Amino acid sequence: MKTSDFYFDLPEELIAQTPLKDRAASRLLFMDKGTGALRHETFRDVLHHLQSGDCLVINDTRVLPARLFGRRRSGAAVEFLLLKRVEGDLWQTLVKPGKKARPGDAFEFGDGSLSAVIEDLSEEGTRLVRFRYEGIFEEVLDRLGTMPLPPYIRETLDDAERYQTVYSNKYGSAAAPTAGLHFDDALLDAIEAKGVTIARITLHVGLGTFRPVKAESIHEHVMHAEYFEISEDAAAKIQRTKAAGGRVIAVGTTSVRTLESAAGRHETLQACSGWTDIFIYPGYTFKVVDGLITNFHLPESTLIMLVSALAGREHVLVAYDEAVKERYRFFSFGDAMLIL
Repeated sequence: MKTSDFYFDLPEELIAQTPLKDRAASRLLFMDKGTGALRHETFRDVLHHLQSGDCLVINDTRVLPARLFGRRRSGAAVEFLLLKRVEGDLWQTLVKPGKKARPGDAFEFGDGSLSAVIEDLSEEGTRLVRFRYEGIFEEVLDRLGTMPLPPYIRETLDDAERYQTVYSNKYGSAAAPTAGLHFDDALLDAIEAKGVTIARITLHVGLGTFRPVKAESIHEHVMHAEYFEISEDAAAKIQRTKAAGGRVIAVGTTSVRTLESAAGRHETLQACSGWTDIFIYPGYTFKVVDGLITNFHLPESTLIMLVSALAGREHVLVAYDEAVKERYRFFSFGDAMLIL
C-alpha cells in the first residue's frame, strides 16, 4: 500500500488556527463505519451516540511547556524543544541552532535557575541533554517554558489551557491529544450520568506524531516510540465492558495506539506500561477498540492511516472530501469525527 493512497486535497484556509471559545461547540461528522454513511452534527451530539454500558477511553496526558529560550555561555541565543524524557533529568531535545551544539556545551535559561549540558548526540539530529535545577522540574518549566504548538499553527495562543484537555493530569507530552480538546466538564458529567464508564489511560505524545511519511510504501515507515501507562483500574473497566458486550470507544488516535499496544502483549487487556511504536494501517485487526472520536488529520499521515484501518480507506477519503466541501475546520483546533 502506498503513502499516496492516503492523499487528499486540503485548502490551507481550512487549517484551524485558534480554538473555539466553547470547547463542545465544534462540528461533528458522524460516520457509520460499516456503511460509510455520514451525518453532520455538533460535538455535543456525541452524548446521543453513546449508550449505557459503553466505555469511553481518554488520554489524561498533559502537555509540557516544552519550548525553552536560553543562551550559551557566550551569550548567543538558543532554543530547546523537549521531545522525550529518557530517564530522570535526561531528555531527548531539539536544539536550534543545532549544528554547533556538541557534547559538553552548556546553556542557561531565565535567571539561570535552569541550566543544561549536552551529553550526547541522538537520533535525527537531536541531542541528549541533562538539566540541572532546584525544586520540581515541571514547576520550573511552567515558569520558564512556552507551549510547543504544532508547526501548522501560526497564531499565538492567548490561553495555554486551551491546548490542554480538561482532564489532563500527567505531564509528559510534547503535543496535545487533540480529540480530547472538544470535551468540557459538563459534557463528561452528562456522559457518565448516562451510564457510560470513563477509563483514563496515558500516552505521552511525541513530536513524531507530526513526522511526515516519506517512504513511498507505508510498510517502510518507522514510528517513533512513545511512553504509555494503563492502570489496574482502567484495565478492569475496559475488561468489564468487553465481557458485558459493551463498546470501547477511544478518544483520539493516542488512546487507540495505547489500547492496541497493550492488548498485543497479552491475550486480554492488562494493566501495563512501557514504550510503543505500533503502526496501525489498513489490514490491522483491532483487539479492543470498537469506535473512535478523532480530529481531521494531515494528508498522507500515519493518523489518517490509523483511521482508515478502523473505518476503511475508501469511506474515510469520502468523509474527508465531504468535510472539505462543507468547510470543516482541520487539525488540532479543528472539528471532529465520530466513527461507530
